[in-house]
Amino acid sequence: MVEILNSQTKYRINKRALGRLVEALVRRYRLKSPEIGLALVGDQAIRRLNRRFLQEDKVTDVLSFPIGRKAADGKYYLGDIIIAPGRARRQAREKGHSLERELRALVVHGFLHLLGFDHFEGIEEEEARLQKLYGAR
Repeated sequence: MVEILNSQTKYRINKRALGRLVEALVRRYRLKSPEIGLALVGDQAIRRLNRRFLQEDKVTDVLSFPIGRKAADGKYYLGDIIIAPGRARRQAREKGHSLERELRALVVHGFLHLLGFDHFEGIEEEEARLQKLYGAR
């Protein structure tokens, strides 16, 4: 199940489309009903999280917090993806595409981090494959 929280109000977000993308990724990787959180937050909120957990005092576009284990309630928690639509909007403008497209790319990127991919272990190649399939980037 995908739980989506939109705590920012500046940008209109199609939560249903992002939820469908996460569900498609879950099916592609044959995961058995994982719990996944997707939060859309303001720039300052993601900056605080980035500083607290990664010791980087700057706004970033996406953070992933993998859990990857079954809890006492019997559910399998894959983890959480946090995205800053403000930062994503600036990146989308730089790249010449829509905010929606950038958000889709960030969901894919964050999801791959939840699966254990990192920047030195093939995430770029896997992202390229998924982006062709799911219309990101």
